[in-house]
Amino acid sequence: MRRRRSVSNRPSSSAPAEQEGAQASPAFTGLVTRVISGLVYVGLFIGSILFGSISTAVFVALISVLSSHEFFQMVKRDGKIPNELLGDVAAFLFPIAALGESTYLSALIFLLILAVGLWYVYSPRTRIADVAATLMGPLYTGFMLSAIVLLRDAVPGFPGALLTVGVCASLWVSDSFAYLVGRAIGRHKMAPRISPNKTWEGFVGGIAGSIIVWLILFATGFYRLNIFFALGCGIAVAILGVFGDLIESRLKRGVGVKDSGNLIPGHGGMLDRCDSLIFGCITAELILVIGGVL
Repeated sequence: MRRRRSVSNRPSSSAPAEQEGAQASPAFTGLVTRVISGLVYVGLFIGSILFGSISTAVFVALISVLSSHEFFQMVKRDGKIPNELLGDVAAFLFPIAALGESTYLSALIFLLILAVGLWYVYSPRTRIADVAATLMGPLYTGFMLSAIVLLRDAVPGFPGALLTVGVCASLWVSDSFAYLVGRAIGRHKMAPRISPNKTWEGFVGGIAGSIIVWLILFATGFYRLNIFFALGCGIAVAILGVFGDLIESRLKRGVGVKDSGNLIPGHGGMLDRCDSLIFGCITAELILVIGGVL
């Protein structure tokens, strides 16, 4: 009598490995995409700063108008009907105006409010909420980001470029340190309803990262910085950068989106990349001016 060979229903030992590889591949591809697109963005950013004040203004104007556009797309999901043309034009012009005297920025704010006010007068269906959204867009993006141009224009030559890159880098490094520390030891949620991944441990790590960059700026000897002022700048800029991140997260939560857009592969929208710069850079510029460094 022939013996019946048993047939196993168990999958081969190589199947789990193949499945894990199939699952790991998209994750790895996503990481590579995120790294490459991030390097391109930072490279263009730093390159424009090194090239001079005008190139800085043009680049910041471009990221401002893109951020403004994304902001308007989000508020439209909330039922607002902003005047995108007025808002986007103003967002683009604010960094350009920052190349001149501060009077030009004030004049542009005046013209923006006047134009939006006249639009409200002659557009009966326009609501005050639409007016508020139209004003918020360019002020939140272009006006705030124009501080980067003011920083670059305040100190001529390489020291000015290094200072501007350093301020932006302190925010980028702060974000990276906050992420790494939060992933490693983060236990206490900072704002769970708005940004569930943020922790107080990561917050402290982010401040440490910012301080390191500011101490490097102090060590160059190019600026009238003492070590205590540099420490204070590092702390203040990091904290306001986190506030900027939380504010943008609140905007996204309010309209039910994960990212402000999909312009930068692996990162989301331009506003997602600028959220900490929006508040951090103007904080640095104000502190440096008030402290007599600029």
